[in-house]
Amino acid sequence: MPAGRALRSCPEQAQLAALFEHLHYAFSAVAAGEERFHAIFLDHERTYLDDCVMACGHSAHLPVRLRDIFARALAIGARAIIVSHNHPSGDCRPSRSDIDATRRLTEIARALDIELLDHLIFTREKVYSMRAGGKL
Repeated sequence: MPAGRALRSCPEQAQLAALFEHLHYAFSAVAAGEERFHAIFLDHERTYLDDCVMACGHSAHLPVRLRDIFARALAIGARAIIVSHNHPSGDCRPSRSDIDATRRLTEIARALDIELLDHLIFTREKVYSMRAGGKL
């Protein structure tokens, strides 16, 4: 993320808004029919550390390896994570597998003393927050 250095000095709410904008832009550039899973890693003060595309695929299959997400988080000392993916269908409502994955991410994060701040689902025009939707 090129703006990473600038994000380090932002107050938390401004930084989270900038991260949201970054994700929205990143997902708007995804090719039609492609699905991506993205993770943003933050430190104990919720300051940006890194972000990575963790998986690419299509709507029928997105091979997300939870082990890779948490290995990266531990390697860089992240204490909080925001994960997100897109729905090429244009429907931002979470699927049963989205809800199950969020539950599993939360369990693993908690065991590792890492906070899962949100799981966002993007479409070209909308976004769904698992936290705001009460599913996190």
